[in-house]
Amino acid sequence: MLTILFDGVAYGMLLFILAVGLSVTMGLMNFINLAHGAFAMAGGYLTVVLMQRWNVPFLWCLPIAFVGVALLGALLERTLYRHMYRKPHLDQVLFSIGLTFMAVSSVDYFMGSQQQIMQLPDWLRGRTELWDGALGMGHYRLFIIAVCAALTVGLQFILAKTRFGSRLRASVDDARVAAGLGIRVNLVFAATFAVGSGLAGLGGALGAEVLGLDPSFPLKFMVYFLIVVAVGGTSSITGPLWAALLLGIADVAGKYYMPKLGSFIVYSLMIAILVWRPQGLFVRKGGR
Repeated sequence: MLTILFDGVAYGMLLFILAVGLSVTMGLMNFINLAHGAFAMAGGYLTVVLMQRWNVPFLWCLPIAFVGVALLGALLERTLYRHMYRKPHLDQVLFSIGLTFMAVSSVDYFMGSQQQIMQLPDWLRGRTELWDGALGMGHYRLFIIAVCAALTVGLQFILAKTRFGSRLRASVDDARVAAGLGIRVNLVFAATFAVGSGLAGLGGALGAEVLGLDPSFPLKFMVYFLIVVAVGGTSSITGPLWAALLLGIADVAGKYYMPKLGSFIVYSLMIAILVWRPQGLFVRKGGR
């Protein structure tokens, strides 16, 4: 039981890092980016290529994946996404889902349709057993929890305590007033989108070994990202975090105890929560 709980927490933390960028773009920038999973896939494939073809150490691949995908996100934001900010949400959905299918086709053409194998360092492959095997902790899952916990604290601090966070909130509340106060709104949005994309890329790099990596990755996990955002709400970082942990534990436990009904349990739980609290489980009533 404790092992299932531990694996569920690790899975939930990974889902949080993968989905938090989508939460930021939807909640703070009011933009629905269903191509978010494609950025995660880009981070995963970048890591696999660096490790397999260039023998780059795994720990070096993680910041490279973040920076590389963040730069890609900044480029696409400047050239494509910025023109869609004021469009209706349906246009944004069609635009981003089109990019997703383009990314899937491109990766399938250049990298092949087979699932990619990532060789972790020896020190991340082990497993520690506690209390006569009652709790089994994989070293890689421990590493994922530690990295994601540090990122969560850092993100919360940036949004709540830094000048950039206050400028971002001001830009979202009223872009015209913020620009009149000297805030470069376009630059703030570009930086926010780039960081969100980079976090997705980092999540893809971390999750390639746990989740599997193939060209269908953005489509397989799109629903999970949306569940995290819908259940957790988009007004804070902590909401999606708790939603991701809830989803991760429910998914792992459901697939362990009832393998044939695992997905059914997750989606039933999501529907029940949204019927009960349409604004999200971790959002105060009246909140955004």
